[in-house]
Amino acid sequence: MVELSDYLIVGAILFCLSMAGVFINRKSIIILLMCVELMLLAVNMNFIAFSHYLGDAAGQVFVFFILTVAAAEAAIGLAILVVLFRSRRSINVDDVGTLRG
Repeated sequence: MVELSDYLIVGAILFCLSMAGVFINRKSIIILLMCVELMLLAVNMNFIAFSHYLGDAAGQVFVFFILTVAAAEAAIGLAILVVLFRSRRSINVDDVGTLRG
């Protein structure tokens, strides 16, 4: 039987891996977006684990809204990256810093 602590440990490991990905990789914006999505999925897994453990559906409702916002964020982020790539021919984080006005 899988217990609540097992889910929380896996969620913490996923969250720590995504935080490490954000701090280690500071070159590609796409990888940074993937790390943010992995963070959101780790939090979602914790919400679902607590929701199942407590017998309440509130955690699952939160997960539904988080996934909706994450999908919108991914779509808008990728659209911005396409426009940035068309104008700069690069999607490095260093090149985005030159867009300041």
